[in-house]
Amino acid sequence: MPIHDIIIDINCDLGEIEGDAGQKLDSELLRWITSVNVACGGHAGGRERMRQLAEECRQLEVGFGAHPGYVDREGFGRRVLPMSPEQIYDMITAQLKLMIDIAASEGVCVSHVKPHGALYNLAAIDIQVAQSLAAAVHELLPNARLFGLAGSRLLEAGKCCGLRTVSEVFADRNYQANGTLIPRDQPGAVIHDPQTIAARAARMIDTGTVVTIDGHILTVVAETICVHSDSPAAVEIAKCLKEINRRTEHPR
Repeated sequence: MPIHDIIIDINCDLGEIEGDAGQKLDSELLRWITSVNVACGGHAGGRERMRQLAEECRQLEVGFGAHPGYVDREGFGRRVLPMSPEQIYDMITAQLKLMIDIAASEGVCVSHVKPHGALYNLAAIDIQVAQSLAAAVHELLPNARLFGLAGSRLLEAGKCCGLRTVSEVFADRNYQANGTLIPRDQPGAVIHDPQTIAARAARMIDTGTVVTIDGHILTVVAETICVHSDSPAAVEIAKCLKEINRRTEHPR
């Protein structure tokens, strides 16, 4: 089994933590990742941080992507808000238009779109929500890639409307047997130890499997792996994943 220089895309949700500390963290994480999902002003973020990240991504040649979510700063976009498919389409469209304008002003393109939080999780199982999201992306960014949970309805909807889809996995989250993530308000949902996360990532990349919270072996397609910037050890996790990306043995 030969060692490949690049095994998997490493993506990170940025622009979510306010102030100088958040900006410093974003800049540090950019050194270790290959794609950025930038908060579009819904659950977090603002025009100036979006512009700064667009500039940094251009300089570092990191993929610049949009991270739209529910307009819910109080809940950080991690709770489902009652919305019709039409309302979801309009909400995503508004956030993507803002991101496209800012990206153009900095001379970069929006390479991909990854929904945030509760909207991401709902789109994984609700085909109407998934179709609304995919339609909004296709209307404004037909050449962009759509990131979604491995095996999700969102990837299905994206493929149906002609988008390039990217199957995402999470080494810092526990999975249920049906392939969805354990909700964050349940015990064991989030894994914090960088070495444990790195070992899970290596298994996903090397074997295409992950052990669920109840001990089942789940098959996953790992094309991109997420680092959450609000994890206490986010930088260390990103470093571990980049090292795996350089050294993990992967079958042809």
